[in-house]
Amino acid sequence: MDHFDPALISVIMPCHNAASFVEEAVNSVLGQSYPRVELVIVDDGSTDGSSEILQRLAAERPDTIVLIYQTRTGPWAARNRALAHASGNFIAFLDADDAWHPDALTRLHAALENDLAEVAWCGWQAIGVAALDPEPKLPPALDADAAIAHSFEHGAWPLNGMLTRRHLIDALRGFSERAPTAMDYDLWLRLLARQPRLANLPEVLAYRRYYPRRDARIPHWQQVFDAVAVRRDFARHHPVLVAHYTPGHRHELIYGALLREAYRCHWRNDTESARRLFRRAFRKADWKAADLKHLVASLLPAPLYRNLVNFVTRRRSNQTSF
Repeated sequence: MDHFDPALISVIMPCHNAASFVEEAVNSVLGQSYPRVELVIVDDGSTDGSSEILQRLAAERPDTIVLIYQTRTGPWAARNRALAHASGNFIAFLDADDAWHPDALTRLHAALENDLAEVAWCGWQAIGVAALDPEPKLPPALDADAAIAHSFEHGAWPLNGMLTRRHLIDALRGFSERAPTAMDYDLWLRLLARQPRLANLPEVLAYRRYYPRRDARIPHWQQVFDAVAVRRDFARHHPVLVAHYTPGHRHELIYGALLREAYRCHWRNDTESARRLFRRAFRKADWKAADLKHLVASLLPAPLYRNLVNFVTRRRSNQTSF
């Protein structure tokens, strides 16, 4: 890198059809109090006016914004492409519909330097009209080993709630693209597996936006399948790091979500996700006799399963009306 700056933070931002929020997200980066920031944006085939907004913003700040275009290939490919163009010694991630506190990067960077750490993580909060749990989430004070257990059991920390040294991301070769709805989880677990020194910043500096269109095109069953695949593959590739679990507990942590989410989808009348999840749970999860009627029903072809669920729902509704 001809102009490598050891103090520079490269912010990675994929954007696909985020016209309602992308200017706010970009301004959230440009308004950071940390003095050395570059913003690498990949416009991932937007068709809603995002491209025009990004062109204007990049023209206004050519010294800070690197704008790249690609045909629609998904956020993880977009992030990997942005990483290939990043010049900073530190890497941060911000989606085009999320935001930061103005001092987020300053405080995360200070935490890295003060603790001689490789990863700093901060608190985050859900915002937006579809935010069901707006309570602040603060990172637990954990070392890498304990953070692996916490993440294996509870899931990934949001990408915009951390700052990492560049060499860690390079060593991981960026994001895998094999389970596309859980690649943040995959990266986080693989990063922790390298036993980095963690700096804990127990204050809310990151905001993740929830609104009706977010991930609307991705069926829930796919999200569950991908998260299961990430846990399964992590356990296979790093058996020593999960050896403290009993075989039964480890199996439950990997596959238990299949049955739990199948029931959740069933009661939400998401019959396609429920059917797929029950079918996979039949083969992989630990189920009880009471689950059998749902598991067997899920083996029906999709139209018959949907008709059966609708029939049972109507019958139950008629019974409760008397």
